[in-house]
Amino acid sequence: MRYEERIQELKGILLADYEQGRVIDRLETFTQPDRQEIESLIGKLLRLVYPGYYRDYVYRIYDPRTSLSALIEDVAFLLNRQIAIALRNGAPETGADTERQAETITAAFLETLPRIRSLAETDLHAAYDGDPAASSEAEIIIAYPGLYAITVNRLAHELYRMEVPLLPRIMTEVAHSKTGIDIHPGAQIGKYFMIDHGTGIVVGETTVIGDNVKVYQGVTLGALSTRGGQKLHGKRRHPTIEDNVTIYAGASILGGDTVIGHDSVIGSNVFITHPIAPGTRVSIKSQELLYRNGREYVAQNDQPGRDTAWFYTI
Repeated sequence: MRYEERIQELKGILLADYEQGRVIDRLETFTQPDRQEIESLIGKLLRLVYPGYYRDYVYRIYDPRTSLSALIEDVAFLLNRQIAIALRNGAPETGADTERQAETITAAFLETLPRIRSLAETDLHAAYDGDPAASSEAEIIIAYPGLYAITVNRLAHELYRMEVPLLPRIMTEVAHSKTGIDIHPGAQIGKYFMIDHGTGIVVGETTVIGDNVKVYQGVTLGALSTRGGQKLHGKRRHPTIEDNVTIYAGASILGGDTVIGHDSVIGSNVFITHPIAPGTRVSIKSQELLYRNGREYVAQNDQPGRDTAWFYTI
């Protein structure tokens, strides 16, 4: 069989494969939110949160207030369109007036921006006060992945709370892809939240985080088990972190019944699946390392003056 004939045959096979009625067989385009447009929308929203720190290449207006006014209208238009698409995609059989719903949600979301900005300011102060490597708060806004991920999450959380399908999760996954920080939009986060370094952090949907919490890279605030699958949907699966808690690199805190009491400090690489009383310092013993001196090996714990308790690494 000639190559051209073979391609025609394969084309028919593949087109027939789209006729099985599965979720993956949907052919209609523009029936779900556009990830690229949402990513652009995130940039615009960040400019509304931090107006002097995100450059605008669209609005050539000298007066910044006039520029922001145009930006607000642009955000309202784009957000309303994506919310309407998400609502139609999430409930295609209801026949609800998604256009009017989208307008109501968009207006309600824009009303939350002053509160989100107020929370973002506390996150900025927490990052600057808690990081001796930071040279200025401007550096944190422009360059730090932790603040970026937290701010996007605060924006997405409001849409999640308003029961907008798809859109909040896409927003946080955009932040995840840019920063390596995976925070579900359902997570409830208090003020003065700081993420240091950030790469590899996972925060699950039903996590509750209090005020003045500091989290380092590689921390997991996750579910103890997900073997129940969709039967666990909507149930508390993730831990509660009370106020003034610091969680160092690589720690895993799992389970919906796990509460880390206020003013506790959780050391690196610990694995916690039960409640921790307030004011507790949790650490693990050092791994047993062998040191070779000539032909002899000496265990780490046998070395004079060596403390076997290992608390954290940064």
